[in-house]
Amino acid sequence: MRFNPKARLDTGRTRDRGRGRASRSGGPLGGALGGGGGGGSALPGGLVGGGGIGAVVLVVLVLVLTQCVGGGGSDPGGAGSSAYDTSRMDAGTDRYAGCETGEDANASADCARVAVENSLTDFWAEELGSRFRAEQALVTFTGSVATDGCGEATSAVGPFYCPPDETIYLDTAFFDQVLEDQLGGPDGGFVEPYVLAHEYGHHVQNLLGTMGRVRTQEGPRSDSVRLELQADCYAGMWAHAATTTEDSSGQVLVAELTDDDIRQALGAAAAVGDDRIQQQAQGTVDEESWTHGSSASRQRWFGVGYAGGTLEDCDTFATDDL
Repeated sequence: MRFNPKARLDTGRTRDRGRGRASRSGGPLGGALGGGGGGGSALPGGLVGGGGIGAVVLVVLVLVLTQCVGGGGSDPGGAGSSAYDTSRMDAGTDRYAGCETGEDANASADCARVAVENSLTDFWAEELGSRFRAEQALVTFTGSVATDGCGEATSAVGPFYCPPDETIYLDTAFFDQVLEDQLGGPDGGFVEPYVLAHEYGHHVQNLLGTMGRVRTQEGPRSDSVRLELQADCYAGMWAHAATTTEDSSGQVLVAELTDDDIRQALGAAAAVGDDRIQQQAQGTVDEESWTHGSSASRQRWFGVGYAGGTLEDCDTFATDDL
């Protein structure tokens, strides 16, 4: 993935919180993200391994389902004001202060993150029109982070979207330490953009009110799996159009997206399939405890979006062919 050196970057929504305090001994899976919306995330114990990978993979690329079901404090389906007060957001570190142009994005992974966020925002603003509002923030952190609407999360949670905050949270160490080292996912420059695009897909679902459709949380055709596969499809939609997205002055943001970039996205999607994770963590596969979908399904739905799919094409709630 290469960015247009002349493009101007907007860092207004990208923030870094720095290092949080140490993880709580119980870990985040039981409820550290459940604050402000009805308790902790009800995650299937059958997926949890004895340690290591089992402590993180259940919520890889995951939106916290107990928050999704209620739709958080946002305004689903409308472009009105969010209930979230951005004045409470800590400005954090100056990690992104030097990210000004596409040339910076080509030289720095941090600035590339800003450029991807800008591209996603431009794409979905065009796609949704009056229904769109940008996420409140993309927040990076190390160790742990305190959220307003979803409680405290540690790096073990992996990337996640908090609906009440309308914010994407990301520990950037996740890609090397978890996705690559523990899950055997690919190492490449487009892996993180795929993840960010998936999480931005959850923001789109929050805006459109799709989260309110989640009733069942386990099983290969559960609402939770449909939600995650749809977010993969939305990520594919963005990837298809990424080289047409623009900065505020009309300069193209993404200069090039290659076949290798798409292979990296598909490899990352496969690495976080429920069947792949279960097989690696416990040596068996239990479809009835799935929450995100199989590797093949995740790749397929990214492909539907990337092939020029529309919002209607990505309606995973309208089909049993998952």
